[in-house]
Amino acid sequence: MASVTTQTIEIHDVKPGMSQAVKDCISGTAGGILQVLVGQPFDTVKVRLQTQSTTNPIYSGMMDCVKKTRANEGLAGFYKGTMTPLIGIGACVSIQFVVLEATKRHFARQNTSDVLTNGQLYIAGAASGVANSFVSGPVEHIRTRLQVQTDGRFKGPLDCIRQIYHHHGLFRGIYKGQLITMAREFQGYGAYFLAYEWLVQKSMQANNLKSRSDLETWKVCLFGAAAGYAMWFTIYPMDAIKSKLQTDGFTKETMRYKSVMDCARKIMATEGTAGFFRGIGPCLLRAAPVNAVTFMGFEMAMRVLS
Repeated sequence: MASVTTQTIEIHDVKPGMSQAVKDCISGTAGGILQVLVGQPFDTVKVRLQTQSTTNPIYSGMMDCVKKTRANEGLAGFYKGTMTPLIGIGACVSIQFVVLEATKRHFARQNTSDVLTNGQLYIAGAASGVANSFVSGPVEHIRTRLQVQTDGRFKGPLDCIRQIYHHHGLFRGIYKGQLITMAREFQGYGAYFLAYEWLVQKSMQANNLKSRSDLETWKVCLFGAAAGYAMWFTIYPMDAIKSKLQTDGFTKETMRYKSVMDCARKIMATEGTAGFFRGIGPCLLRAAPVNAVTFMGFEMAMRVLS
């Protein structure tokens, strides 16, 4: 990240105040809903590959997981646990964009000129990720539990929340895996929004555009897809650890991993480096369309509201 502070990004069409925050919130929600609807099948396959047994695996690879899920559970199997993220991820993406835009405005007021450095954009994205993690942590925990269950223990997201909270409480239960989630969101969204904003600025400069709303929709989608790759290529090992921790047992008798570091050590010892990248195929296939529609939803909603 040595070159992060060497370039600058301008802030365009930004007006502080509650009205702007409301627009950010609504637009982020629109992007988040599209993200879930497009990405859930890919995420289900990813999580199942990440969390399956290494000694007696159910799936031999990505396509085998797709075929078996389709054969055993139908198309509905790919959308297990969708209701939780449909509500939660909409809120998560809303939080991301509200905090991102507020932090950008804060840095813009501090600077002597109306520009942000790449370093400031990274911090703005990272701050949005940390803020988002307080919602995304439990949302992804519940979704992951529902995605991998085969015994019907949980009847749905509300039943899953009720059972986990009743037996294990809020922090040890609902917020299981929160530390690695926060670390993942910090780095992931720092890289995510830095990549997107940098590409937007370069395109605006090259085409002499005065407003973000002048960007063609296909470019918004392309830059969103690129931002998705910037995020996942830098955080996938952390995501693999998170998935294992959030599907692990809650008691000493059923827990395989004592902590984040213990999980990392055991993955390396039993699976090698490849263990940190299990399930990356569907993740990379998911990154382009999911993040393209996320930014398209946000930018289009912002244009309508403005």
